This record gives sequence, C-alpha cells and structure tokens, in this order.
Amino acid sequence: MRALLAGIATALLLATTALAHAADAPLKVCLDEDLPPLSAHHRGKPDAGFDVALAQAIAERLGRPLKIQWFESKLDEDSSPALEANALLSDGRCALVGGYALTTDSLKAPGVTTAKLPDFDGATRDDRRRRIPIGVLAPSQPYIYSPMTVVLGPKAKDKLKDRKIANIGDLAGLRLTIESGTLGDAILMTFDKGKLIEDITHLVPGRSDLLGDLERGEFDATLLDLRRFDAYRADHPDTKITASGYYYPIGANRGYVALETDKALLEAVNKVLSDLQANGTIASSARRQASPGFPRASRSFSAMSG
Repeated sequence: MRALLAGIATALLLATTALAHAADAPLKVCLDEDLPPLSAHHRGKPDAGFDVALAQAIAERLGRPLKIQWFESKLDEDSSPALEANALLSDGRCALVGGYALTTDSLKAPGVTTAKLPDFDGATRDDRRRRIPIGVLAPSQPYIYSPMTVVLGPKAKDKLKDRKIANIGDLAGLRLTIESGTLGDAILMTFDKGKLIEDITHLVPGRSDLLGDLERGEFDATLLDLRRFDAYRADHPDTKITASGYYYPIGANRGYVALETDKALLEAVNKVLSDLQANGTIASSARRQASPGFPRASRSFSAMSG
C-alpha cells in the first residue's frame, strides 16, 4: 500500500513538474517573413509588424517568453498555405501560426497525410526534402479582417474621367489584371455572368509582377488584399498606383491556427485575444504599426472586438 501511495505521489510530482516546465517554455509562433504590415523579417532590420507586436503581447499575458519561427511562403500555383502551416505545426516548429486566413478551404481536413515544410529560418537541406505527417488544423478567434480593394494604374484616371468605382461593374472597359486561382480572380471572372471576362488578363502567381505591371501602365486596375497594396506603397512611396476607395464586401478574417490536439492553448489564446480586443489594445497596436494606407485597415481591427 505504501509502495502504491509512493508511486502515486511520484506521478503527481512528475506531472506538476512537467506543467511547470510547459508554463516556462517559450510560446513558439510561426510568422511569414514577408507579409507587411502584419509581419516582416529582413536582414539588417529589426523585426516588425502587427503580428509581431500581438504575439509578444499574448506571450506576456501567458507568462511565457516568445520565440518566433520565421518562414517563407511562396506565391505560386504549387504552394498551399494550409499544408505549409500544418507541416510547421506538425513538425513542432511552432504551436501557433499567425496571420492565417480563416477561410472554409484553409481549415478543411487535409486530403493528404504528409506535407513538405516551407523554407524556414534555420532550415537544413534535409528539412527541405522531408515530408511531415500532418494533423488537422483548428482556428483561434479572428483578430483582424483583411478587406479586398480595387487599385488603379496611372492611366485609369483618364479612362474613368469623373466616374468613381462604386462597385465591380464600374470596372467595365478598363484593362484588368488578376493572378490566376485567387479570390480576386473568382470575383472578377464570375461577376454578372462573366461580363468582365474579355477585359481580364491572367498572370501566374509567383512568376509575374502584378503591381509592377500596374505601375508601368500595362493594365488599369486589379482587385487584391488591402494589406498587399499597403505593403507595396510602403516599399514604393513614389508609386503612381492609387486607391480607388472601393472595398469589396467580402474579405478574409485572419487569426491563429494550431493543431486540433492543442485545444488548451487555443482556449488560452482566445481568452487573451478577447481581453486585448475589449480594452482596445489590438486597435491601438494596429495604429502604431501602420504603414501608408494601413490606418484605414485598422478600422477592421476594432470590428473584431464585437
């Protein structure tokens, strides 16, 4: 009997010690190294972005040090952000992936059992070859809404004259460009039973320069995530591309994603997010991290607080 009690006491002690170590362990968050103004990690420059500040705030609330695992997500036809995030999580590179688009497609159970890792900070040659057995993703509550907007090339103003873009139909007659397979592609191609199809030129993601082509006047307009436009303007302060002022009514909520088996962490993160949204920390952080044009998007941060 004494031996049994001693065994139970030892097991409880070990469990308590394990929990204490878990609480002291770094909160590992994977962030895209080139997703400004949400996250940016460039050699010779300090890490920056809204997601960096938010991850730090969450780690502090949880009483854990923060460790960011930077990764590179390539925009091409063969890449899958969902599988890349799943591989990073399943390989233990992080417990959370930030800035993740919480769409139906991005959260559905994977149709494969393994996936390749994206390129990440510290990756070896073997890491680039490995396939990782993956699990099922589970989302946190959203903390930012990414609206889609129409942006105009330098020659669009002459074609529009005094006409403003108030809806997708107002793009008729303009030379439109869009990357194949994107949400913007689906919106433009299906508008009013294909009314704009003849005006659209498709570009291959990762092999073309969408905003550069727009800048050079090769096209008049495109439809894309406001975040991407803001990032371009931050890197090209003298750009001739202009905002139309029109926002498409459908965008994407962004939040954290973890493995379904890590529900306790997601519950803790959701509680912190609710607190940060309620006290205005998320909205104020968005304003502090603002790049040119980003203050408009910060209105969407406060919308998440409801």
